[in-house]
Amino acid sequence: MKRTLWILVALALLLAAFFWWRHAYPAATAAAVIEAKTDSIAATVTNTRAGTIKACRRSKLALPIGGVVNRLLVDEGDEVQPDQLLLELWNLDRAADVQQAEQTLKAAKHDQTRACETAELKQRELKRINQLAKRNLASEEARDSAEIAATNQKLQCEAAADQVGVARARLDYQQAIFERTQLRAPFAGTVAEINGELGEYITPSPPGIPTPAAVDLIDTSCLYVTAPIDEVDAASLHTGLPVTITLDAYPEQPLPGTLSRIAPYVQDYEKQARTVDVDVQLNAGQALPHLLVGYSADVTVILEQREQRLVIPLESITTDGSVWRLDSDNRLQRVAITTGLRNWSHAEVLSGIKAGDRLLAHARGDWQEGQLIHSSDKTP
Repeated sequence: MKRTLWILVALALLLAAFFWWRHAYPAATAAAVIEAKTDSIAATVTNTRAGTIKACRRSKLALPIGGVVNRLLVDEGDEVQPDQLLLELWNLDRAADVQQAEQTLKAAKHDQTRACETAELKQRELKRINQLAKRNLASEEARDSAEIAATNQKLQCEAAADQVGVARARLDYQQAIFERTQLRAPFAGTVAEINGELGEYITPSPPGIPTPAAVDLIDTSCLYVTAPIDEVDAASLHTGLPVTITLDAYPEQPLPGTLSRIAPYVQDYEKQARTVDVDVQLNAGQALPHLLVGYSADVTVILEQREQRLVIPLESITTDGSVWRLDSDNRLQRVAITTGLRNWSHAEVLSGIKAGDRLLAHARGDWQEGQLIHSSDKTP
């Protein structure tokens, strides 16, 4: 009986010692731990919706008149040069009008030559009559007749010159009408789309009724990104700020750019946040991937950047602006910090901790002062 009692007492003491040890030395809680490090940090503004890559020059070309397509000189994807003929309507009647105007101008020039040469002849005759009249070898009546004839012929020469001007203007007019049947490239670029085939009748867009352009021409030598920025962030922007461009097509290849334009008004779309459109020019002199007009792109405008600063993730900061720091015994200490620059992921620490301090990676939790922590993984 005594032996059994002593065994029970021993078990009770062991159990009490176990509970006392658990209370005095609680088990460590697993948690992700990071180390405060120095790095660069930037205050940034990002777009609210995906932006779009656009060409600096893009024209949806159309003819000013309707007609039947007689010649189609390019295909989609072709590279064209300025003033290159792309498409031509049936225009034999207008070509005949141009030819007629050319012949009219040619005839007017002949008439001018004849009239002006005759005027020179009349002037020489007048000069001879005047010389004879001075020696009383020609009558006054002959002198007057020669003078009138010379004057009239000079006026006919001037009238013939005016007729040449009229004929030239008529030729310019007919050529302008003829050129309305031809579609030429206003700049060097790539033919993106053609709406029309040989023999089809195409018409220009009537007012208020948009129709597809005959040729969509894109200048791919100059590209930029346009993106919407929340109206709250727009006040801190100005042209010239550096920008980082991220493309969905090339997520691992961010591109540098420069903020080149800020829209002078706010877009107010129904059921959408009010935004301000901005344009970002791709920096020259860099190796670009094969970019297509219409690619989606995100822009990050860098408002301010600082180098060699103490930086920690936002997730490691509590709502009251403090962090959980681990001491040498891996126990938690709540430390108030002062922050500087912030962005969507990190914050600059001005005071409270130093480089190399170990912090909880995720501060928002049921943590307690002095709690023992076991690092489950260490994130940079």
